[in-house]
Amino acid sequence: MRHLWLALAVWGTVHPMYWFVTFLRQNGWDAAALIDAWHVNASSTGLVWDLTIAAVVLTLWILSEVAVRRNWLALVCIPAIFGIGVSCGLPLYLYFRSRPVG
Repeated sequence: MRHLWLALAVWGTVHPMYWFVTFLRQNGWDAAALIDAWHVNASSTGLVWDLTIAAVVLTLWILSEVAVRRNWLALVCIPAIFGIGVSCGLPLYLYFRSRPVG
């Protein structure tokens, strides 16, 4: 399963980034325009909030488990969650969580 988690983390990085980069190429490299596009209608705003809440919950879960398991390397998943997305951060965390901790 470890390799599957890692492959899903890579997919969760590459696939969404393709669409973000495509948008930015078409509309200029303006992060504000990208964020505005996320809120173009109620459906997309709901999705943004869904992913934001999932990111916060996943972050709290990682912090609580790292405190118990002492798997400090798993903390790199938090910047991945907020810098790339939950689609990368969650499988990346499962990858780190599935390794033996000594």
